[in-house]
Amino acid sequence: MFSVLKARRAGIYTESKLHNEHQFYGAFSSDLKSASSEVLIESPFVTLRRSTEISSLISKAVARGVTIKIYTRNPIHHEGLLVDEARRGISILREAGAIVYECNDLRHRKIAIVDNSILWEGSLNMLSQNGSKEIMRRSVSDDLCSQMKQFLGVR
Repeated sequence: MFSVLKARRAGIYTESKLHNEHQFYGAFSSDLKSASSEVLIESPFVTLRRSTEISSLISKAVARGVTIKIYTRNPIHHEGLLVDEARRGISILREAGAIVYECNDLRHRKIAIVDNSILWEGSLNMLSQNGSKEIMRRSVSDDLCSQMKQFLGVR
């Protein structure tokens, strides 16, 4: 955690923390472990390594009754080895119980929403990141989550 920003606006409490590529996975895993209703993830790329790492958390969440929705690029929009890598990773995520949407719009957003109250957004591809310097902001705000879901056009 690099910084913490807490703000009160019109009685609405927002907490915001910045995470780098090393801190993100532990914090995000904690959010997945405590999720109680729904997790939405948008990550343009999927790799076998990251899918395998997150699959046990997904299956445990699904067993608790949590709906996991993942939006990613259709593998046909990748090149070379990434095509098969994405297909295999998507298969692992589905086997874990996630609902995976393969999108044809070349999306590049990196977002997660947990229980309509925790918003992750930044530059880190949650399902594929490897070795790059990244930033993710974790905000606790029903309003920001609602705004993001409306912006994305999802429920």
